[in-house]
Amino acid sequence: MSHIFDAALRNSLAARLQAFERLPTSQSELKRAAVAITIVPTETAAGETTAGFLLTRRAPKLNTHAGQWALPGGRLDAGETVIEAALRELEEEISLTPSASNVLGTLDDYPTRSGYLVTPVIVWAETITGMKPNPGEVASIHPFALTELERQDSPVFLTIPESEKPVIRLLLGETGHIHAPTAAMLYQFAEVALRGRATRVTDYEQPVWAWK
Repeated sequence: MSHIFDAALRNSLAARLQAFERLPTSQSELKRAAVAITIVPTETAAGETTAGFLLTRRAPKLNTHAGQWALPGGRLDAGETVIEAALRELEEEISLTPSASNVLGTLDDYPTRSGYLVTPVIVWAETITGMKPNPGEVASIHPFALTELERQDSPVFLTIPESEKPVIRLLLGETGHIHAPTAAMLYQFAEVALRGRATRVTDYEQPVWAWK
């Protein structure tokens, strides 16, 4: 079943996120970062306005993680909150400018193998008019329906010899997939905001190529 992009959905997501108790974190040695899980209107083939979320493909000439799927986001500037950073990165990367009043909530901080502690910030964007990629950071922008996060065949959990923790993979479309950290954060969003479950994901592993 699709999720209609309307006030009822916004209120439902916000209520579940506000009821969610985030885990405290004490990993001060990690660099702080924020990403935006942005809920947007998406047109279906039948002309229905359904709710979706945005992923980007990172620009191919970036020094790290070039060409990979990502949520808009980045490191906090001095004195920034995670909300301020997520909204700034949305504007810098894809020219979306929702206000702080459009923030529905936040999820658990996710520690990455590359040395960051990332806070997912859930943002409601009423319109994507004017959205465009910043070519220095983003190769392309891709909306996916929220139903992609409710598939029966996803997530998939993989084992690797380098870690005792399972690697989480989310399937997208017919042939696409993403791994943690992005997959872990989107999975927690689906569990908390769509299903009302207080699921934790910080122990889901990232593939080895993401450890740098």
